[in-house]
Amino acid sequence: MKRTIAVAGNIGAGKSDLVKFLCRRFGLEPFPEPFDTNPYLADFYRDMKTFAFRSQVYFLTHKFRIHRAIEREPGTVVQDRTIYEDAEIFARNLWRQRFIDKRDFATYTELYETIRAAIAPPDLMIYVKAPVRTLRQRIRKRGRTMEQEIPASYLRRLNHLYEAWFARYDLSPVETLATDKIDYVTDLVDRLDLLKRIERYL
Repeated sequence: MKRTIAVAGNIGAGKSDLVKFLCRRFGLEPFPEPFDTNPYLADFYRDMKTFAFRSQVYFLTHKFRIHRAIEREPGTVVQDRTIYEDAEIFARNLWRQRFIDKRDFATYTELYETIRAAIAPPDLMIYVKAPVRTLRQRIRKRGRTMEQEIPASYLRRLNHLYEAWFARYDLSPVETLATDKIDYVTDLVDRLDLLKRIERYL
């Protein structure tokens, strides 16, 4: 039976690593985030106020395409970051910081709500979380140039928004992984626990 597993979490929380692990373990089809294809991203990190709205519209548009592709995929898939996070976390944070103005955010929200009504939610949402210190260490380690100057305050605001969103999220079951406290790659007990938790939905 076809299933859709979504992996959600902050920058550097370990989403992509988890997606790769689940795909290897269960033979699932990955659907990565369109991170490297966003033509506004480098400009956004340099000048958030000018490029925030454009960058978020790009992500929303391409994430909708990914959701449509997932619907056509016959087997079980794993998605790295959902369209919900684009709107509920990242765009909302930019609006709160006044990098997106009220009028643009209203337009964006209307587009998001239209798309949300047209797509099916995942069968399982995995919330991958870590404290800001861990996020920053991982960001430095993976070495994406445009991410190196992300301030701790920005990551902290995103963490708060994730916690608030998951407190009200009710579209599908949620499994939460605190990736600073578990090591499913090298620790057998952690790995077996994770696999047991995921297998219930497959």
